[in-house]
Amino acid sequence: MPSIDVYNIEGKKVKSLDLKEEIFGIEPNEAVVHSVLVNYLANQRQGTQSTKTRAEVRGGGRKPWRQKGTGRARQGSIRAPQWIKGGIALGPKPRSYKYRVNKKERQLAIKSLLSSKVLENNLVVVDKFDFKEIKTKQMATAMKNLKVEEKAFVVLATSDEKVQKSARNLENVKTGSVNTINVYDLLRYKKLVLTVDTIKKLEEVYA
Repeated sequence: MPSIDVYNIEGKKVKSLDLKEEIFGIEPNEAVVHSVLVNYLANQRQGTQSTKTRAEVRGGGRKPWRQKGTGRARQGSIRAPQWIKGGIALGPKPRSYKYRVNKKERQLAIKSLLSSKVLENNLVVVDKFDFKEIKTKQMATAMKNLKVEEKAFVVLATSDEKVQKSARNLENVKTGSVNTINVYDLLRYKKLVLTVDTIKKLEEVYA
């Protein structure tokens, strides 16, 4: 069972915490992580790209010259795909790129990344963020005290306006909650900062 130190926002160690083996101590499955990441990125696509076919391009209703007798190749419209300013043949049209992956696969990917954060010493655990007011300097100081210098993903047990708004002006810090945690953010941000309550909730959800 992996164990980790818990710090307060002043950067002082307050206790040690045992983490559940089945969530923070499994062997990371890179293939599943990749599969779920590709699914996440596909689902973010708007799919609004569009091109005009020969039927949609303005003009070209009249046959440019008669069918026979000119010596030139027969043509039916100046908006056929082979013409300059003609329609696009087989071009992209608006579509949805969304597809689903299994719930168990998504959960395995999250657990794999949580375990890899522990293995790589990129998991930082805080007892709590008890901010009295919304102030960017508070979050910047907390990150400095915790020696978090790289890009950090702060995951809270529940939505906390004071913490979220204190962090939103920091370029390298993103906040989220247990309900919104995803593979993309776990991979994008090197450091993962969790509160004790967040760990308890993660162990409930992913047990």
